[in-house]
Amino acid sequence: MEYVQERIATLHDLPGESPAGARERRATDAAVVVPMTDREHASLAAERVLTELERVDPAAVFVPVRAAPERIESFREWLESFDLAIRVLWCNAPAVEELLTDAGLANGFGKGRDVWLALGPAAATCEHVVVHDADASSYEAGHVARLLAPLEMGFVFSKGYYARVENGRLYGRLCRLFYEPLLRTLEAEHDAPIVDYLGAFRYALAGEFAATADLVRRLRPPRAWGLEVATLGDAFEHAGFSGTAQVDLGRHEHDHRSVAGDTGLEGMSREVADALLSVLEDHGVDPDYEALPDRYRETGRRLIDQYRADAAFNGLEYDAAAEREQLDRYAEAIRPPDSDRRLPPWTDAPFAPEAVVAAATPWLEG
Repeated sequence: MEYVQERIATLHDLPGESPAGARERRATDAAVVVPMTDREHASLAAERVLTELERVDPAAVFVPVRAAPERIESFREWLESFDLAIRVLWCNAPAVEELLTDAGLANGFGKGRDVWLALGPAAATCEHVVVHDADASSYEAGHVARLLAPLEMGFVFSKGYYARVENGRLYGRLCRLFYEPLLRTLEAEHDAPIVDYLGAFRYALAGEFAATADLVRRLRPPRAWGLEVATLGDAFEHAGFSGTAQVDLGRHEHDHRSVAGDTGLEGMSREVADALLSVLEDHGVDPDYEALPDRYRETGRRLIDQYRADAAFNGLEYDAAAEREQLDRYAEAIRPPDSDRRLPPWTDAPFAPEAVVAAATPWLEG
């Protein structure tokens, strides 16, 4: 049974009682944020997530939705059919676009922007906020309670981690084959607290986290992908090692993306790299960008040998050649970060959370 601690508190799923009954505790004092796009509308995974959330009974469930105008009404009706205190926010509503344009924040959109729009209202509603995706077909109600448990112990930031094993194969490819080898390469060359902090998370790209409202109001998400890494950078600044915990959420089954192309893992690797390297540069790490891609490949190949052994030991399929090909694709993403396109923290936002709610819920007008 594994129970090793990291530089941050690591709360394992060990035999016996969960902390203060965390598996069964309801979340009546917390807000949950679950971003969705058109592909989640009435999907089996999203249906399971919302049905499981009914058992948790959060104080509020904010669902920032990105959907076409002809789809939003049926999307909203489906979401409101669940026995939850649902707050649907139409993230690309005309009034939201106008609000962002007037504030100079209209440059780009994606998951990060959608989550940011919901974080302000969520933090204004409850003292604790949980964020997770809607594509986990293995989702369980206890995940929310487990993420919240560290906050009730005095931590201010809680991150979920889990195994990605499905259909007899290892998944979590972007984390295994890009984030981990890149960070390990940087760890070998830079003795900096931020590198140690980022390396302490067992699944840094997991979308599940919980935080106090005070911390949530200090997050600066990028507009598209890279939200998970950027959140860790802000958590380092405002929670640090002592205020951070990670929680074992067991095994997760998620939707799987293809590797190639802008909408696949290859495209996501560029956003993750930009977020990760921005966080590192913000904290004084100065990578050698010319040599870094080759050193990353060397680290990645060593990890692939280890993954191959682990897969064989557990009777899992493993295509080492395909994983090496992914390394080469991801190496192209390693370059100096672009200009800072993060959104402002809600402590310094140009409008109030109530303005977002009013703009994102046109069906409530009048």
